[in-house]
Amino acid sequence: MSQLPSPVILWFRRDLRLADNAALSAAVEAGAPLIAIFIREPYPTSAMPLGAAQAWWLHHSLTKLREDLRKRGADLMLASGPAQDILGGIAQKVGASTIYFNRCYERDEMDREIAWELKQQGVVVEAFHGQLLHDPSTVRTGAGRAFRVFTPFWKALQALGEPREPIDAPKSLLGSAILPVSERLEDWELLPRQPDWAAAFSDVWCPGEAGAHERLNDFIESGLRDYKEGRDAPARDCTSRLSPHLTHGEITPAQAWHASRGLSGIDPAQLADFRRELAWRDFNYSLLLAFPELATRNWNQSFDSFQWSFDAKQFRAWTKGLTGYPIVDAGMRQLWQEGYVHNRVRMIVASFLIKDLMIDWRKGEEWFRDTLVDADPANNAASWQWVAGSGADASPFFRIFNPILQGEKFDPDGDYVRRYVPQLAKLDRKYIHRPFDAPDAVLQKAGIVLGESYPKPMVDHAAARNRALSAYRSIGSRLQEALR
Repeated sequence: MSQLPSPVILWFRRDLRLADNAALSAAVEAGAPLIAIFIREPYPTSAMPLGAAQAWWLHHSLTKLREDLRKRGADLMLASGPAQDILGGIAQKVGASTIYFNRCYERDEMDREIAWELKQQGVVVEAFHGQLLHDPSTVRTGAGRAFRVFTPFWKALQALGEPREPIDAPKSLLGSAILPVSERLEDWELLPRQPDWAAAFSDVWCPGEAGAHERLNDFIESGLRDYKEGRDAPARDCTSRLSPHLTHGEITPAQAWHASRGLSGIDPAQLADFRRELAWRDFNYSLLLAFPELATRNWNQSFDSFQWSFDAKQFRAWTKGLTGYPIVDAGMRQLWQEGYVHNRVRMIVASFLIKDLMIDWRKGEEWFRDTLVDADPANNAASWQWVAGSGADASPFFRIFNPILQGEKFDPDGDYVRRYVPQLAKLDRKYIHRPFDAPDAVLQKAGIVLGESYPKPMVDHAAARNRALSAYRSIGSRLQEALR
């Protein structure tokens, strides 16, 4: 009777799925017993700290992943500590000669160091692509550099052809009989306790691979048909809401792309817009690869001399949705309730923080990183820099959203505001985005006392806009030179 080969190790990270998992497929093809592991790395040995909202998601996603592995004959080991030490120790203990993982592009340099150290111990490390539509190193300008503008990037991406075909999940797995002792997920204390600020998350989200595909199917059946027009309306359910599933790797962009093929009755423009949004994620990761400090430094160094201001009281009011501008407050309260903000509203609340309050975009990036269930290391940083005007292919700084007009344009009936700011629910449509302009009789009828039941505006938008433009002009000449 022949002996089974030594076990192989599969290192799960931002790929908490079984289908379309290149590293898992390669580990299965090796024909060796499998040890699957997820490592909770301490920051800064991890690429970015784990936000509180994502910790909630991670707990539930790991629970689902473990269940799925067990159904197929394997298990999921949990460990805490530096990945290099954990992986090297397990490999030595069980005699594993190969470790498989899928690339997390935000930590490529760390992973290269880990692979080199493991190689010194005689352990082979195999890394795979699959978290993006295409390998980002293949989408480059003629000079071999990363694209700085999305439109030519999108054209170059399309020129590569359709993304690869997704890989089916293995029907069964050969789990290793030799398993090091796993830590208990409950001991990681990823879930909030007192208070349980994530109590409503489960009403909105279903973490895990099955939940990701359920969400994709729902979107294709309903939201995709009106995606191009409806995705800017926060009161409508026309966005895919796939972002947290993509962030945690419960589904791949290739799966989302191919699931939208061959659909009858779908306007090609709707499909093209959805696929462009998937491509933005690739674009942002290509920026992150070219500029690893994307979350902490201005892409455009001309902004390094920009004179930011910081008022702790104003920042706290913004985080709590107490600015006195309904569309801003609705977005920030949606963030508290769901760990999520509608995409259009994200731009509005970000513009308000950066340009009305003159608070450094990095403060907003940090807050979103802690409170969003979809806080992606590339998308979050690139999006904040886009609004600030300091990023690649960014919105110019002088594009300053008027929170009143933005609300009236994208939430004309006030349904989004009424959902998340119930204090304004009875206010007439005419004043739902400008309660400070409503006559006393209208406010009284709606049960609103400005400054008590709902705050007065914390800043005058017109004055704040002029202040921001004045600060911008101080770096304007250097900025124009940098953009040439």
